[in-house]
Amino acid sequence: MSEKIDIQTVDFLGSFKKLSQCPAKMMPEYAFIGRSNVGKSSVINHILNRKQIAHVSSTPGKTQSLNYYEINQRWRIVDLPGYGYARVSKKERKKWEGMIASYLRHREFLVCAFLLIDFSISPQRIDLEQAEWLAENQVPFHLLFTKSDKIKPAKREAQLKIFVETFLETWSSMPTYFVTSASKHEGRDAILQNISRINTSFYKQ
Repeated sequence: MSEKIDIQTVDFLGSFKKLSQCPAKMMPEYAFIGRSNVGKSSVINHILNRKQIAHVSSTPGKTQSLNYYEINQRWRIVDLPGYGYARVSKKERKKWEGMIASYLRHREFLVCAFLLIDFSISPQRIDLEQAEWLAENQVPFHLLFTKSDKIKPAKREAQLKIFVETFLETWSSMPTYFVTSASKHEGRDAILQNISRINTSFYKQ
């Protein structure tokens, strides 16, 4: 049975640009990845129940490193640079992509990636391609839909159906997903319960 997660301590460990610089202590890590304007920092703050532990910026593309947060000295969140941000040079974008790919493919403590997708707009090809890349590289991941508050309650079921049908065009089954809203405090408990289950399995190994 998984333990209930009570967020007692959150420590920012630093920003790292290379896999070799990342913390060496064995601990389960959860990577958060998504397009640059998907609301990643807001979701991380929401999950951790902190107002500004992850800096929320009005300018996309601010996260340029692997940003590490350690929770209860027991597990970590890793905030990855956003993808699809056009206002950086191709050289810089390639550097980010290489850093992200290296982390996702080779980080031994990574137990799950949360792929953040904007629920308030139609499915984007770039997000579907990212999901396919994670699957092809055997990276365990869940979908985390953001900004659900921007969809009227009466239309949410229809919106979710669009996403499910889009994924099932190429996937045999729908990946595990969570629907969230940082402003409406939605989805936090379900995500933490999922993390708790994975943590329990990790420490039983």
